Amino acid sequence: MALNTDFTVGQILTAQQQNNFPRGLVSVTPATAASGTFTTIITTITAPSFTAVANRYYRISYFEPVLQFSSGTVNTIIMTLKIGGVDLLFNEVKISSATNNSGYLTTTKTLTAGATVITGHLTASGGGTGNAFRSATAVAQIVIEDLGST
Repeated sequence: MALNTDFTVGQILTAQQQNNFPRGLVSVTPATAASGTFTTIITTITAPSFTAVANRYYRISYFEPVLQFSSGTVNTIIMTLKIGGVDLLFNEVKISSATNNSGYLTTTKTLTAGATVITGHLTASGGGTGNAFRSATAVAQIVIEDLGST
């Protein structure tokens, strides 16, 4: 019986069906220290290593509360998620003012089984210098969730 079907009276719930259920939160990695200024790509947040399981969907989200330029002309700040140094997903955040910008990206995908490290990166484009402001109330984070089997 598939996981996404209704159970009926008299059926037996198997261990395999139980294993197909979502396992929920894998990790939340907060960051409250400002990134410092950057022009080229920098690593700004690293989630702890976890053991990915084959044939399961994972939702990976990266949030930056305040993206700003500190000098020059920054047209966009590029947010990138990487797994083991390999690009997974990116988002270009258009910088419309010095301080009122935030960035968010999320993806749902299967991962290769084994130890997995997910990192968040920022790059300023357009010839200027960017900064990711963070504080106790403006927290950047990477959230990883297990959504269940494929």
